[in-house]
Amino acid sequence: MPDSAAQPCLTDAHGVTLEAVQSRIRALFGSKDAKRGIDGTFLWFMEEVGELASGLRGRDDTAKVATEFADVLAWLATLANIRGIDLAQAFRDKYGLGCPGCGKSPCDCPPQEKP
Repeated sequence: MPDSAAQPCLTDAHGVTLEAVQSRIRALFGSKDAKRGIDGTFLWFMEEVGELASGLRGRDDTAKVATEFADVLAWLATLANIRGIDLAQAFRDKYGLGCPGCGKSPCDCPPQEKP
């Protein structure tokens, strides 16, 4: 039986945070990910994004599309781990005070503008 302290488990779906996602992915795949590196990992990430896009366009059932969302999040966490980026902090820094474009919450940017 795996040591839960060494390998965090995400059993409470309501308590999942970006920190917990990154930690779980690091515990599961960290050494393999480090060996693969950024370039190889980015290719896997893009493959998963493509599978998600196909699922969304193809009108796959919700359960199938949900697994693709999970895969994309896992590979994004992997990239962040390899690069030494704290996803939660990056998200707070960019979106924590409101829209990065107009500064408001909810966003009041014109529809044709990003974000």
